[in-house]
Amino acid sequence: LLAGCASLPLRMELENESAAPPATSGKLAELVVPAEQRHPDQSGFHLVSTGTEAYAARAFSAHAASRSLDIQTYIWHADMTGKMLALQALKAADRGVRVRILVDDLDARAKNNGFAALDAHPNIEVRLFNPMASRSGTLSKATEFGTNFGRLNHRMHNKSWIADNRIALVGGRNLGDEYFDADDGINFVDLDLLMAGPVVTQVSSNFDRFWNSPSNYPIAQLAPEAATDAALVQLRGVLDQAAIDLRSSPYAQILRDDVNVQDLLDGETRLYWSKQWKFVSDAPMKATLPMADRSEVLKVLVPAMRGAGRELRLISPYFVPGEMGTELLVEGAKSSRNVLILTNSLAANDVAAVHGGYMEYRPALLKGGVQLWELKPTGNAPSKFSLGGSSGSSLHTKAMIVDADTVFVGSYNLDPRSTSLNSEQGVLVSHPVLAEQLTRIFERQISPQRAWKVSVDDKGTVWTDGTQIFRKEPDAPTSRRFMAWLMKVLPVESQL
Repeated sequence: LLAGCASLPLRMELENESAAPPATSGKLAELVVPAEQRHPDQSGFHLVSTGTEAYAARAFSAHAASRSLDIQTYIWHADMTGKMLALQALKAADRGVRVRILVDDLDARAKNNGFAALDAHPNIEVRLFNPMASRSGTLSKATEFGTNFGRLNHRMHNKSWIADNRIALVGGRNLGDEYFDADDGINFVDLDLLMAGPVVTQVSSNFDRFWNSPSNYPIAQLAPEAATDAALVQLRGVLDQAAIDLRSSPYAQILRDDVNVQDLLDGETRLYWSKQWKFVSDAPMKATLPMADRSEVLKVLVPAMRGAGRELRLISPYFVPGEMGTELLVEGAKSSRNVLILTNSLAANDVAAVHGGYMEYRPALLKGGVQLWELKPTGNAPSKFSLGGSSGSSLHTKAMIVDADTVFVGSYNLDPRSTSLNSEQGVLVSHPVLAEQLTRIFERQISPQRAWKVSVDDKGTVWTDGTQIFRKEPDAPTSRRFMAWLMKVLPVESQL
């Protein structure tokens, strides 16, 4: 009852802040500036498809930063790689780098003391997106959601990592072991774009827009008792131990053996430069806008999808296209275009509710000529299952390939939640090499070893990998199939 009565205090008065200008000296400037000068009015892009390279890119850029480090994320786990990235941010602050951390409070609340301890550093500020008034306790969290569901149902799903305003990483990855191929169990198939040039300025400006939005609070206002010098000293000990653990872990050897990681450390990572790109992000206060104006990402994606001349490939781990999306995709398939979609199977999906919503539209998509593949579960065990979701889904990439020259990489799932409730972002860029690289990733993921091809006949839905044929959701127990069916028939699609 007390938790139900809790409410956020009035947000303290804060002056609008802007990102620091791009660094003119330091390692990142030395790597980027000459390349920018060789490609005036263009931005450079590099697909980051492996978890090891994704971790190394973040750790290296934080280590090399000389002026600023801005981090925006939905989830930041307190595991080995999560602690190591926190340590790199802390070391950057010790060197005088200005560090700003904006994290969604749905996850951050459970790490309240750690984030508050970081905030105690004079060069680090932590802000929480759409925070809860209570700072601990499962019961208080549930009660607060029950009494403030309309506000707390809107989350910040954006992910940006910006170092010295010279390079930026944008994509689907959160910060934690399963996103960087460091988990002993199931790891995500995910994707980032490493970028340089004018696009970084736009990503940085969008970070400022979220940073200054009334939708977030400084953690120091909500948990002043945890943002102390003593807490920071204690946190340093925890993070230093994480560095020791990493050095003695198998993951350290994996990083040393990864060719892409070594290219990154040697400054040999190749960027593909283009004048044709667009960074897009939803508004921080998206949920307060009229429904038709909420998804800036969708306003960019739909024309690109309709503009496909020969082929459209979509990767969406959570895929609930709705009636309008289904019509758009079927329209493309019936217009002599190849429309190919990869999503999670029920066995690989940790959110049964979302799969239930997808099941509603699967028959119409297949009958309309859309080609569907469902990724098999990876790792040594089935993905962790829950109604609300967990970190067990095999597929986490959100991407699109239009014909053979344009790609989209971002945080946006093709589902109602990404469209209407959560803030999302992404980058649409035209370059044939990027399209070829992402197509190879797509083809690898839909191979029979990794995915089931889904079709439909007069008896219903069929799954096959060339060696086995299934007439019901493969590798999914009865309890999971029932829960997906239940979510299919309940009126919950708008929340999926």
